[in-house]
Amino acid sequence: MTTLFIYDLHLDASRTDITAAFERFMTQIAPTSDALYILGDFFEVWIGDDDRNDFNQQIIDQLKAYSDSGKALYLMVGNRDFLMGEEFAEQCGATLLNDPTAIDLYGMPTLLMHGDSLCTKDAEYMAFRQQARSTQWQQQLLAQPIEARRAIAKQLREQSKSMSSMKAEDIMDVTPEEVVREMEEHHATLMIHGHTHRPNRHPVTLAKGDGERIVLGDWYNHLWWLEADKQGNIEQHKRPITQENLLNQA
Repeated sequence: MTTLFIYDLHLDASRTDITAAFERFMTQIAPTSDALYILGDFFEVWIGDDDRNDFNQQIIDQLKAYSDSGKALYLMVGNRDFLMGEEFAEQCGATLLNDPTAIDLYGMPTLLMHGDSLCTKDAEYMAFRQQARSTQWQQQLLAQPIEARRAIAKQLREQSKSMSSMKAEDIMDVTPEEVVREMEEHHATLMIHGHTHRPNRHPVTLAKGDGERIVLGDWYNHLWWLEADKQGNIEQHKRPITQENLLNQA
């Protein structure tokens, strides 16, 4: 019995290498698991569940094949695909999760997050996040024609890249005190998140003992996934995007 976690794929029709790597992951790795959690920035951009194009349908079909096989599929939105909703989840046979979500991972109290809400030092981004996650703002955006939404999304991506290039590295990373606060509030000893694109495993000192924070990497040059089993093993995996057989050791 195993559970897999992936983050920050940033799937986009223009990145055929990442799309092909995801397909290999879904045919070679995912079938060995009992559950798959996709926890934010699955797409580079998502302008609404009504954007029905061939690329999106291709991804939906791959996810549906997994859930149709009797396995559990979970989705959480990120800062790139925050407009992903229940309609998309239903098409995939997935459960849409809140951010954060606490789970029991084979007996370990675990907190799942995308990770952007932990970057509290980035006041500019946090203000935008609060706006973008509001129901009213999203409804106004979704009321726009698809092409208009696509243009807005492109503009937001360009602004994000421009602003990120001018920010100090520590501002764009998580705030340690916020990590502790979230873990203690949800009584978790393990936190799993992405967003920062800084894969690592960090010890966390909690009021009632030691914890751990695991950060998953992004799928730019490599695939990253986390595998947990009922024996208590938790392992990060990394494979080159171009590696045809993901079952080979890196």
